[in-house]
Amino acid sequence: MSGRHLAKEQPDSFTFSKDGEKKAKYWIAKYPKGKERSAVIPLLWIAQKDNGGWLSEPAMRAVGDRLGMAHIRVLEVATFYTMFKLEPVGEHLIQVCGTTPCMLRGSGDIIKVCKKRIGEKNTISADGKFTWEEVECLGACVNAPMVQISNTAGDAYYEDLNEASMEKLLDDLAAGRKVKHGPQNGRHTSEPLGGAQTLTAKALYDGSRAKPLKKIPNAPKAAAKPKAKKKPAAKPVAKKGAGK
Repeated sequence: MSGRHLAKEQPDSFTFSKDGEKKAKYWIAKYPKGKERSAVIPLLWIAQKDNGGWLSEPAMRAVGDRLGMAHIRVLEVATFYTMFKLEPVGEHLIQVCGTTPCMLRGSGDIIKVCKKRIGEKNTISADGKFTWEEVECLGACVNAPMVQISNTAGDAYYEDLNEASMEKLLDDLAAGRKVKHGPQNGRHTSEPLGGAQTLTAKALYDGSRAKPLKKIPNAPKAAAKPKAKKKPAAKPVAKKGAGK
C-alpha cells in the first residue's frame, strides 16, 4: 500500500489549458468506446503539467469525470506512481540520479550543490524556482552523473555534470536563460571526448564501397513454374470411302 498522501492545502478547482485539452482529446481517442479509462495515466500527466508540476485533488477529480472513473480509482493510480507529484514543486523539478554508476561518477557533488542552492530534498527553494529529489536509475549511465529537469518546457536530461556545470545550470535556469540539453562537457551524445575514434572513414558512409548485388543473399528461391499439361493428340479422322 502506498504511503503517499495528498497535500494538505488544495486549490478550489482545476481546468485543463487549451493545449492540455487538445492533448487529452488526442489520448482519449486512442482507445475504443467504453475503454476511455485506459487513458488515465496520460491524462494525469497532462493535468500535472497544467497544474504547475503537481497533481491537486481537483485535477484528479477532473480526470476521473472526463474518463467516467470513480475518483478513488484515479487517486489509486496517482498515489502509486511516483512520477506524479502530490504536493507543490518549484518551477523546475530536478531529479538527481543516485544509483551506482552516477554515484561513482560524482552524483554526491551534484546533491551537494542542490542542498546548497535549493535546500533539503522535496522542498521548494526560497525563490520558488526549484525542487530537487534523488531518484533511481534514469538510464543514462554512460553519461553519469546526470539529472532530469522537468518544467513547462518539457522533461530533459542534463549529463556529464560536475559541481561547476551544475551551478551554471541552476544559474541559467533561475535567470530564464536558454539551456542546452544533453552532455554539459562538450561531447556529442555518448561519444568519447574529442569525438568518435572508430568507424570514421568517409567511405563507410558515402556509398563508394557499395557494389551491385548479383542476387539478394538468403532470399527465398522463386517457386518453379508449373509445367503446362500436354494436350492429348487428336484422333485421326477416317476419310470417306477409305478401305473399299
